[in-house]
Parts: sequence; C-alpha cells; structure tokens
Amino acid sequence: MNTRLDIASLLPTLADIEAAAEVVYRDFAATPQYRWGLLSQRLGTDCWLKHENHTPVGAFKIRGGLTYFDQLAQRGALPAEVISATRGNHGQSMGWAARRHGVACTIVVPRGNSVEKNAAMRALGVTLIEHGDDFQEAREHAMALAAGGAHMVPSFHPDLLRGVSTYWWEFLRAVPQLDVVYVPIGQGSGACSAIAAKLALQHPVRVVGVVSSHATTYADSLAAGHVVEAPVTTQLADGMACRVADPEALAVMTPHIDHIVQVSDAEVAAAMRALFTDTHNVAEGAGAAALAAALQERDQLQGLHVGLALTGGNVDAPMFSEVLAG
Repeated sequence: MNTRLDIASLLPTLADIEAAAEVVYRDFAATPQYRWGLLSQRLGTDCWLKHENHTPVGAFKIRGGLTYFDQLAQRGALPAEVISATRGNHGQSMGWAARRHGVACTIVVPRGNSVEKNAAMRALGVTLIEHGDDFQEAREHAMALAAGGAHMVPSFHPDLLRGVSTYWWEFLRAVPQLDVVYVPIGQGSGACSAIAAKLALQHPVRVVGVVSSHATTYADSLAAGHVVEAPVTTQLADGMACRVADPEALAVMTPHIDHIVQVSDAEVAAAMRALFTDTHNVAEGAGAAALAAALQERDQLQGLHVGLALTGGNVDAPMFSEVLAG
C-alpha cells in the first residue's frame, strides 16, 4: 500500500475544509469549545472540550452528511434513494442531509440498537431496517440491498471527511495552544479528520486515538499493519462498536496517529458521570471515550493543553440513568 498516495487522495486540503465549513454553516453555526474548570481540575491540567453534542442531531456526524450530499449535488449525481448502515449517529446525519436534498433514505441498524437513536432517525424521514447482530452484519445487508439500485453511502469516504474535518479545524483555530487531542474511533472518520485538520493547518498537535477495549479492530490493525477483525462486546460505546477496520482509514492513521488508548466500558461509564458532574452535558459512550482515555493517561499530561472531543450525546435515557446511578 502506497500510504502517501492514499493519504493525498483521501484527505481534504485547507481549501476543501474551508469550503466545507460554508456548507455546514448553512444548517448550524460552529459548535463551542470550553475550558471547563472542574474538568481541568479533574485532569490536573488545562482541558478543553469540543461540544459536538451541540449539533442539530447531537453528534459530529451531521457535518459529513451535509458535505457528502453537497458533493453529490455539485456533480449532478444526487440519487433517488440512498442506503447506509449505522449504530445511530451516521444514520441521523444521512437522514438530515437526505431530507435537505429531497432524497429518500433507508438505514440499516443491527437488532437491539438504541431505541432513541432509531426514533430520531425515523423522525428525520428515514426508512429503518433492523438486521444482524452487529454493525458489520447491518453494513453487509445494506450493501446487498443497495445492489437493487439505491446509492450506498459508506461510513468512511473522502466526502464525509470534508465535513467532519471542519470541527477539528474549528477546534485547532479556536484553541491553537493545544498540545494533544483525544478522539474516539468508530469507523475512523473522526480520527482521520483530526489528522486532516492538523496537516491542513500545519499544527503540531498530537492526535491520540481511542478505542473500546471491547472492540479493538483499529488497535489490532494498527499494531499488525493490516486490517485485523476483532469481536465486539461493548455494551456502552456503540459508536465505537466496529468489528472490521476500514483499510483507507487505517492508511491515514498509520503514519499520523500518535498512539492508541483502549478504554473499558467501566472507564467510559465513569467518564460519562464525570462529564455530567463537571459540565452538566450528557455524553453517549463514544462521546465520553476521549475523557476516559485522558484520565487513564493523566500523569503524562501535566502541564499540557489537552483537547477532548465530546463527539455525541445520544444515549438512551434508561442507560444514562443506570450510568449515573453507578
């Protein structure tokens, strides 16, 4: 694999990101980033939190959906129907953007998926199909259905990265003193977009990837140098519940990710409680993973400016009640 060529073709340039921001801002303004006092005290150093839980769908994914559909429109290639697979936030992004462009949208989710994420997708006009026991099985079913004529939207694609990169572009421009940032990894768009923004802005920040210790495909694949399938057993971090790493995302991360931190469901739950206590923001499991990883590495962060991505707040109320109850 020629990693350099792959990266050059996959990652948006600064001009791409700036153009993508104009598209995103038609639907909502830049999300805030705050230095929370209690959170900084908990981490023992200067800590900034990027609030992607404050988008219209409660997660960062909407940015990629908007730019993906915008690129289709610019090419005159808007389909009659799109189909994709999700654990929830990517599906909401697709539903939001498809509705904006008048395109029918079908989303496949695994059985037992988040009840409230499913309801949110239906509220955006999505036709929801439940199939399979995990994301990978839902994804494979979506691909089979798309063979009937619908446009299959992947979970990782350069036109998605264009939009997702805008939140890291916002973050690094708003807090240029950041030394290290932590980003959760599902299918890889968040981490790759952090790398894209870092390179586009020529920023020296270190990008640390975070995976669930109950879904280790990216940790295992980065260590092996090729895609390694790994079982998924997380009960809390559904946004990171991926069984098979994306090879293109892996190509982007390999030379640029500083290192990977694995966090358990127990650590994620503790981070969800901490975020609510310290900031009174609700974080879903993947949304709290960055803090869980930073707390794990707390001793190594003293004196540094740390950036955390609160990537989403879409957690079902009963589950969040259980987490808060400890």
